[in-house]
Amino acid sequence: MSKYAVVIENAGPNFCAYVPDLPGCVSAGYTIEQVTANIHEAIELHIELMLAQGEEIPQPISQVVLVEIAP
Repeated sequence: MSKYAVVIENAGPNFCAYVPDLPGCVSAGYTIEQVTANIHEAIELHIELMLAQGEEIPQPISQVVLVEIAP
């Protein structure tokens, strides 16, 4: 099992998510819970399609850290 970093952004009326290590793997949802479920499914489908096309699956190498900045 692999764990891919996912970036979730507030896009106004909804949230968008993308996976830096899987270019083109994106999703959206109206809540954090919905976009998280949607990107999980998108990752599975993205990898399934890559395998069907004989492409190599990139290993997850991106990391996410939160950096606190004083106002």
